[in-house]
Amino acid sequence: MELKAINEENGVLVIELHEDNLDASNVREFKDAIQAMMHERTKVVLDMSGVKFVDSSGLGALISCLRVLNGRRGDLKLCAMAKTVRALFELMRMHKVFNIHDSRDDAIRSFAV
Repeated sequence: MELKAINEENGVLVIELHEDNLDASNVREFKDAIQAMMHERTKVVLDMSGVKFVDSSGLGALISCLRVLNGRRGDLKLCAMAKTVRALFELMRMHKVFNIHDSRDDAIRSFAV
């Protein structure tokens, strides 16, 4: 599981997910890695530009991250999704649960509003 954390201005943590799939085969590793990176953070952007497929386990892991951040009065924003992944999120109505942005910059800026 390859995740890369980038500290942006205004206390926003950007995490790049460098995996083709976020599914049952790697979701536990993802959760462990991202929880460690998000430690005590409240503003997190997950750049999903490299992800081609997300299954129900992956969705569950993302919801878990969102709940942790919401518990700290923070938020998780997703950005740069492939069209197929975005279509899945819309089909499952997850676009109503997550703030999804076309670009990383848009997601970062949305925390300032």
